[in-house]
Amino acid sequence: MMKDLYILGAGGFGRELHTWLSDEQVLLQRYRLRGFIDDAPTALDVFAIDAQVVNSFTDLPDFKHSVFVCGVGNVALKRQLCEPMLKAGAEFVSLIHPSARVGPRVKLGRGVVICPGVTLTCDIEVGDLAMVNCHSTAGHDVVIESWTTISGHCDLTGGSRVGEGAFLGSGVRVIPGKRVGSGATVGAGSVVIRHVAEGARVFGNPARSF
Repeated sequence: MMKDLYILGAGGFGRELHTWLSDEQVLLQRYRLRGFIDDAPTALDVFAIDAQVVNSFTDLPDFKHSVFVCGVGNVALKRQLCEPMLKAGAEFVSLIHPSARVGPRVKLGRGVVICPGVTLTCDIEVGDLAMVNCHSTAGHDVVIESWTTISGHCDLTGGSRVGEGAFLGSGVRVIPGKRVGSGATVGAGSVVIRHVAEGARVFGNPARSF
């Protein structure tokens, strides 16, 4: 029996995922798109979108007959919503847009989202529930750990590493071999030229604490 597919979160990124799903026919052939899960039942009322909020996070569908794709970009909220579901046995599927270029020996975790125009060159690891937004690139030997959110137009150069649950704003550049620590936040447009400590918040060119 074909399982039902739900998008978690009916905010801006969730609506973007709904758009990308229309291009990703492999998922739509395997699963039946049911709609969104969100605690705001009217979240989509002002948008001309052919889907609805059909469940809340306190009234989740049966996990045996359902799969989920995460449409939440905020790292803390993503973990808050998805971790209990994972522990309860929910199945998260990955959305890889057909325009993304995924090279050889790229290892993708479960429930990842790879958006349009992304390039993952070779010998890269992307952890569970990580998200790489539009037109970002990752060079050889990059590691993107679980729960991380990489915003659009970021450039992770060869051998760099982004720790678990980190957030990179739009247009961030990480030079070769540098590490962004777990839980760190790198502001939009920043250039990381030295290691960023766990939980740090940095911004600028070069990126400094703020």
